[in-house]
Amino acid sequence: MAQVLEFKLPDLGEGLTEAEIVRWLVEVGDVVAIDQPVVEVETAKAMVEVPCPYGGVVTARFGEEGTELPVGAPLITVAVGERPASGADDTASEGSGNVLVGYGTSEAPARRRRVRQERPVSGASATAGPTGAAAAPEHAPAAGPAAAVTTQAGEPTARVNGRATGLGADDGPVPVISPLVRRLARQNGLDLRELTGSGPDGLILRADVEYALRAAGQGATEAPAAEQHPRVPQAPAQDLASRSSAPAAPGEIRTPLKGIRGAVADKLARSRREIPDATCWVDADATELMRARTAMNAAGGPKISLLALLARICTAALARFPELNSMVDTEAREIVRFDHVHLGFAAQTDRGLVVPVVRDAHARDAESLTAEFARLTEAGRTGTLTPGELTGGTFTLNNYGVFGVDGSTPIINHPEAAMLGVGRIVPKPWVHEGELAVRQVVQLSLTFDHRVCDGGVAGGFLRYVADCVEQPAVLLRTL
Repeated sequence: MAQVLEFKLPDLGEGLTEAEIVRWLVEVGDVVAIDQPVVEVETAKAMVEVPCPYGGVVTARFGEEGTELPVGAPLITVAVGERPASGADDTASEGSGNVLVGYGTSEAPARRRRVRQERPVSGASATAGPTGAAAAPEHAPAAGPAAAVTTQAGEPTARVNGRATGLGADDGPVPVISPLVRRLARQNGLDLRELTGSGPDGLILRADVEYALRAAGQGATEAPAAEQHPRVPQAPAQDLASRSSAPAAPGEIRTPLKGIRGAVADKLARSRREIPDATCWVDADATELMRARTAMNAAGGPKISLLALLARICTAALARFPELNSMVDTEAREIVRFDHVHLGFAAQTDRGLVVPVVRDAHARDAESLTAEFARLTEAGRTGTLTPGELTGGTFTLNNYGVFGVDGSTPIINHPEAAMLGVGRIVPKPWVHEGELAVRQVVQLSLTFDHRVCDGGVAGGFLRYVADCVEQPAVLLRTL
């Protein structure tokens, strides 16, 4: 007996509550395989292809391209458990039963095939209103009399609140929602069935996977990383249904604060509300740093970027002043200090401001940093950064000199504790070795959370950075 299973927009992780449909990858009547991507959505942080956990025939799509849907809204329905009506050789699979599998199965995706419907039923296209709630399904064919409609919350092949029902422990679904978690595990050869999640109802989080990977490399068996690095509670998200647009007055143009622009607005406002920040700055003679970069690039091999050298200086300074590589857990009233540096860097793209994160920047040399900056910058321009590449930073480097300005007092990237700003490098009169000379001068600024340290620490950090810029040989002491 065929079943019609409803697949809802899953929680894509990182506190995201809605997503906008960018492009449908399947049509009504197509045959889909388990874990085949069915729709491309844009969240506040990245473009994501959403795979369907069921295999069968697509019977309905909910929402048109450009529609914004909340997490939990229906995406598609899939008829599983019988051959397509066209008599094709492809047999629809029963489905994995996971809320979102994505990137996990080893079977090759089945060829998409349109199925001729015997009794087409005319129906309105599924569109979402201003509130983002889904309406009627798009071109939904009638289910046969023997078909049973089953949602993710109801039948044995589904999941209830992240738990599998009616399946054995070995064959049941893995308690994972985020496709990013599954991809991270798959890329590192980690079996998610061997993990115990630290999330609600045993949900496996990215922190659990990252801890398991570190433990595999170090032989550690301590508590999950999720316990070592407390999460800062997220501000409550506004219900999509309660949002309304005010009519524009004559001469006004109103633009909804959504997507990346909305996420940036929320994060900056939260930073201003919660973080008592202060800023200090200093001018530095960058002539020797520029000469050192020129000498490095003249020696052959991959070119070294200026941003990579500044990042290397940052990680060395954080090793001396680790108070700035931290965050404040407001709920526990504790300062959480990190032993690793995940370095974010501000990048302006056509889609808005993004802050990609270079993982373990403290363990990278200048060549590795240059390559990773280039990769993440290109991904930001094309809109292919994943949420995992946009979160988890512990310190941010902001090179606003590319905009032709000297100084700034930037807003800290919440929940981090500090941000180093770098202005443009320009020729200026400078006293060098007792004589007036024209030198390459840059203004450096540090905005920091006054809760994690006092001015002495912040000043010491900035002075060390300036010393390394003026005399790059200072770094040799830490290499």
